[in-house]
Amino acid sequence: MSKKLEGKVALVTGGSRGIGAAIAIQADGADAEAVQGAVEKAVAALGQLDVLVNNAGTAIPKPFEETTLEELDRVIDINIRGTFVATMAALKHMNDGGRIVMIGSSVGERNMTPGLAPYSATKGAVKMFAQGLAREVGGRRITVNNVQPGPIDTDLNPAAGDWATPQIANTALGRYGHVEEVAALVAFVAGPEASYITGANLTVDGGTNA
Repeated sequence: MSKKLEGKVALVTGGSRGIGAAIAIQADGADAEAVQGAVEKAVAALGQLDVLVNNAGTAIPKPFEETTLEELDRVIDINIRGTFVATMAALKHMNDGGRIVMIGSSVGERNMTPGLAPYSATKGAVKMFAQGLAREVGGRRITVNNVQPGPIDTDLNPAAGDWATPQIANTALGRYGHVEEVAALVAFVAGPEASYITGANLTVDGGTNA
């Protein structure tokens, strides 16, 4: 994070790798009790909570008709339910003037990649959750924003992977993004200079949705 966030306590779900690791609590995002427990432990250890970054998420790229119910449940449980649970737990402890940042996806707004129909649907839900929640917590000066990465070079979606070529072709810049480029935007909306930005969908996608 940036120096402007010094003294702030931030909880980042899905922080074990990729974008989450670059932004930074690690718990199975599909396990409600584990997520709630992670929030409680963080607050107990650090004494406060100023920022929540809902980064935990997963995708199972494949044609929809080949997707199993178990795979659908996994994507929904982590991407939607896990985000709901973490946010609900965090709001009980978050200081007024806090920040909630969702890590959505550019495909939650416009999906041009075959095989991501369930994933894009869950990220569309995250987008609307951020907008609706922003209205509810604005009275506490808590901002809620949705950062929407495009193709980012991570373990889940490597720039050298089988699914990379069509994604690169969809960008204006002709390349994958780096996790640090997403982290920079997250740090900004989590900081003091973004106090009047809320309910926004901020896309960092190399022009994929341009």
